[in-house]
Amino acid sequence: MEKGSLKCSANYIPLTPISFLERSAIVYADRVSVVHGDLKFTWKQTHDRCVRLASALTQLGISRGDVVAVLAPNIPEMYELHFAVPMAGAVLCTFNIRHDSSMVSVLLKHSEAKVIFVDYQFLDAAKGAFKILSEKGVKLPNLVMIPECHSFSGAHGRMSRPEGLEYESFLARGKADFAIVRPNDEWDPIALNYTSGTTSSPKGVVYSHRGAYLNSLSAVLLNEMLSMPVYLWTVPMFHCNGWCLTWAVAAQGGTNVCLRNVTAKGIFDSIARHRVTHMGGAPTVLNMIINAPASEQRPLPGIVSVMTGAAPPPPQVLFKMEELGFNVTHSYGLTETYGPGTVCAWKPEWNSLPLDARAKIKSRQGVQHIGMEEIDVKDPATMQSVPPDAKTIGEVMFRGNTVMNGYLKDIKATQEAFRGGWFRSGDLGVKHPDGYIELKDRSKDIIISGGENISTIEVESVIFSHPAVLEAAVVGRPDNHWGETPCAFVKLKDGFSATAEDIIKYCRDRLPHYMAPRTIVFEDLPRLQPEKRRSLFSGRKPKLWGAFLRQANCSFHKYETSSLELLIWLHRISR
Repeated sequence: MEKGSLKCSANYIPLTPISFLERSAIVYADRVSVVHGDLKFTWKQTHDRCVRLASALTQLGISRGDVVAVLAPNIPEMYELHFAVPMAGAVLCTFNIRHDSSMVSVLLKHSEAKVIFVDYQFLDAAKGAFKILSEKGVKLPNLVMIPECHSFSGAHGRMSRPEGLEYESFLARGKADFAIVRPNDEWDPIALNYTSGTTSSPKGVVYSHRGAYLNSLSAVLLNEMLSMPVYLWTVPMFHCNGWCLTWAVAAQGGTNVCLRNVTAKGIFDSIARHRVTHMGGAPTVLNMIINAPASEQRPLPGIVSVMTGAAPPPPQVLFKMEELGFNVTHSYGLTETYGPGTVCAWKPEWNSLPLDARAKIKSRQGVQHIGMEEIDVKDPATMQSVPPDAKTIGEVMFRGNTVMNGYLKDIKATQEAFRGGWFRSGDLGVKHPDGYIELKDRSKDIIISGGENISTIEVESVIFSHPAVLEAAVVGRPDNHWGETPCAFVKLKDGFSATAEDIIKYCRDRLPHYMAPRTIVFEDLPRLQPEKRRSLFSGRKPKLWGAFLRQANCSFHKYETSSLELLIWLHRISR
């Protein structure tokens, strides 16, 4: 069979999303690629700018495998960097724009980024990070600032250059005939994405060219994108590279409508002005849309497909979105799966079901998308699949080409994540008879608030450092707008006093504001009597129940789940 076969450059080229841009620059050369306000680029222009930017990076000393960071919102420059950085052979690392200077300094040090592109709005955070790194004797990366006003040449004119490197002048250094640096192996890294961002031990998730390529094409299919879609950027590009849609839209020659600040008015105006066909976002974005004042809403030019992730949207949100003309599809995934790894694929027979039943089905996490080999719900100890009875709880696990390469500089965590030959998500769920999975809880200490991951361990450590606090436990409290918000149960030391406002301010001074608790409850933490503890955990794995008692005296310290309902339930049965 193999006689006469020859693997060579004629029949094998490492897969890379770079090829999407190269093709669109030919097929869709004069079509609009990126629009931001009154600024527009064509696919040919975007390709040329990315080539020059890649050239400028190599002139700065960037070579294969180096990390290039960016701290910017959904703007054209952010989109260009998704192609320009890998075109230079480097690895793109997008930072969450809600990170403070302390977090940025930690991630810069861990990633060893040699260059960071910073939007003018976040320059103070970057400068603060540089100050922290300087005091620690860490070598600082080069900084390229993205100014408030675009300083494009020609018809756009020029603006005065700020001190240091500035995006447009930096790009102008590049050569138009630069030879793109292609991956030697399609498993070479293309991007580095950090998970929940704990300062104690950041986890940098490494994406490959192959995984990004396959997940991008999968994103095209699960979003049902035809050629030349119009995609509104309400999903942050720094979240899993915009769920790989930064590259996916290029594959279809679509138009990227950039939205720096996501507001209901901005969404409706953009949809009407540019005839948007697709968008995405966490349930908070959907809430923003349905609760927009009538004065801000505008009729949709056609059905707008919306991909949502994080917590499943409540039924009433789905109903209202459908009434407004949006078609919502629920997906599920993690940073380690390049964003969405599953889709709640819709079956025509479900259209005849009552609204409540349809909404309940839509809230499921569904089945693996076309690029993911397999998803299963397994007993984490035996690795046996749980029965598809919609009742038996196990851990959700993935296997396929769109699972991360591993965690940067942390082989132990990588090996643990892949133990048993599957990626262990840490999420707990059930499998329905039709094979669709449904999450029931998270075994990780993570709260998802407005699409942002919050480490409860990190929030607790800050609260514990308050001089008046004796005990603290942080859980996720259900919230109609954010999905979840941090809620802290706090017990004060004898003779000390502190108000909820004091604790919240204390946290905000030491954490990004979105991580600080919104609610403080001053009560003794729940304690289980020995006989009730034995009854609760007899024959069961505590982790699978989401309850985990750390203290030797068995007093409640911290649940591994972020479910407030579970905490209240345990509190009640311990009385």
